[in-house]
Amino acid sequence: MQPEFWHERWRTQRIGFHRDAPLPLLVAHWPTLRVPADARVFVPLCGKSLDMVWLAEQGHRVLGVELSELAVRAFFDGLGLTPQIHDTAAGRHYTAGPFELIVGDAFALDAAVLADCTAVYDRAALIALPPDLRATYAATAWRRLPAGCRGLLVTLVYPQHEKAGPPFSVDADEVHALLDADWHMDLVEHRDILASEPGFGTTALSTAVWQVARRD
Repeated sequence: MQPEFWHERWRTQRIGFHRDAPLPLLVAHWPTLRVPADARVFVPLCGKSLDMVWLAEQGHRVLGVELSELAVRAFFDGLGLTPQIHDTAAGRHYTAGPFELIVGDAFALDAAVLADCTAVYDRAALIALPPDLRATYAATAWRRLPAGCRGLLVTLVYPQHEKAGPPFSVDADEVHALLDADWHMDLVEHRDILASEPGFGTTALSTAVWQVARRD
């Protein structure tokens, strides 16, 4: 899957993955992490997600990364914010208030960029990637987060042969295979959501929420 796939989705506004409100699973489970209010939260493949606004309302600073500059501009425009813009080796940084969004490649962010991210929130990144890129993502962005980082990972599980992603099905075995080497993981919720997603087009569909903590 090439970057152009996502650029085209944003150009044509085929962004069914975008929600007009914070994800209820985030609101329910984030407080259990006891992340300090002033913590910086890494949000990979962030799009223009309003989950970032909710995180900022908890007092957090948000570091997002997104391939589409259209999405990043739309995020700040939607909030009525005029960001400062500067370029670094990591990409083009848009910064306003508690938000810093990088137009760039999540796989290419180095440990220095992520060094002060004491929390991570992945709702739509892992499940947006096909299997080979999921492995690369785990070995780069996730591995470069600092020791002690903690957060939430949200996945979908469905019969993959019934639907071409994205979003892709990522079951518990794969989550462990990808992240066990570097992260402690607890499955805190697994919910059948097929009835609430009648247009998804599969015979089964569930969502899983993982609480994660980076090993020392």
